[in-house]
Amino acid sequence: MPTNEERTLAAAIYVISFFTVFIGPLLIWLIKKDSSSYIDYHGKEYMNFFISYSIYTFVSLILMIVLIGFLTIWVVGLAGFIFTIIGAIKAYEGTSYRIPFIFRLIR
Repeated sequence: MPTNEERTLAAAIYVISFFTVFIGPLLIWLIKKDSSSYIDYHGKEYMNFFISYSIYTFVSLILMIVLIGFLTIWVVGLAGFIFTIIGAIKAYEGTSYRIPFIFRLIR
């Protein structure tokens, strides 16, 4: 079971992403990944999430040429918002959460 500090920092990775999408979560993960496998897991999960949803957003922007992108950009944004909140809750609860629909590039 992760400690209270580990759970708080893992949840902070997700929560701070609402204010600094990339830099904040990256800094927390890089500073604490060697001292906690729990924070390392959630840091990797968030970075994979960020990469995947950046690709989905880029594809949606391209699809705006054929108008379907105006719908998919909202779906991607809503899914990103919801999965970030769920990730923060699960991290604070002390459970491992695998965000759906992401590429696991960082292992």
